[in-house]
Amino acid sequence: MKLTNQFNLPEPIVQALSRNDYTKGASHRSITTLIDSPRIRILREQYDDQIQEDVSDMMWSVLGTAVHRIFEDFATGNVISEERLFVECDGWTISGAIDLQDDEGPSDYKVTSVWSVIFDKKEWHNQLNAYAWLMRHAKQRKSTKLRIIAVLRDWKRREAEMKSDYPQSPIMIVQVPMWSDERQDQYMAQRIKLHQDAEWEHISGGELPLCSDAERWMKEDTFAVKKKTNKRALKVFDSMEEAEWFMKQKSLGDDHIIETRKGAATRCEQDWCRVSNWCDQYARAANE
Repeated sequence: MKLTNQFNLPEPIVQALSRNDYTKGASHRSITTLIDSPRIRILREQYDDQIQEDVSDMMWSVLGTAVHRIFEDFATGNVISEERLFVECDGWTISGAIDLQDDEGPSDYKVTSVWSVIFDKKEWHNQLNAYAWLMRHAKQRKSTKLRIIAVLRDWKRREAEMKSDYPQSPIMIVQVPMWSDERQDQYMAQRIKLHQDAEWEHISGGELPLCSDAERWMKEDTFAVKKKTNKRALKVFDSMEEAEWFMKQKSLGDDHIIETRKGAATRCEQDWCRVSNWCDQYARAANE
């Protein structure tokens, strides 16, 4: 990867932001890679020498690493901090570094936005259940609770005072639903097979599997009821039927319309994915 410094940050800051101590250990895939798109991982590896990223974009990742290091210094008693576990499954070694393990199960630290806590993130469900799978198979320890310890970088005290549904603290525990052992095993077997099949297609010149809508952070189409002369909608609905019902209930006339607002693949289109330039799935979607 080629690093840039478009904001002319001082060299010590550049060095700090560009430092990368991550390792997946002696494993074929880490949990964080396994639960994500195999297409993205393969393209990142293939085009690594052409991908450009500015050091300023690494700020939040470095902040997350700093928070991890602060918290791990104070793990005592039965609490285990930053232990990497390994499990052999279907011919591959799968690993994962769990931020915190206690008698109840795994926890993961996240430096994230308030939005991520208010609106449920399925990626967290996948990751924590994968960690529970690791603990169960590597250490024969069955979890009873799965938790995200969320540090909210954009938390506002004023919003917390005014809104009851707003997080009441800049750091909070988010309980993650725990799947059955059977569902965890099935999910992990499916993810391993998906990545193994993708690797075979890549080395044999075949087609890479497509990213799912979830992996593309796809937003669905919405339907906005608005006055023709206004930009702002009166109300936005998830379906045309709801929008039409609203128009009828409010007896809105010909001076109002229902505007279809096309959904978008946020990860692809807002430069969250560094390999979109080489992705034929993205190219086809952009030309539709």
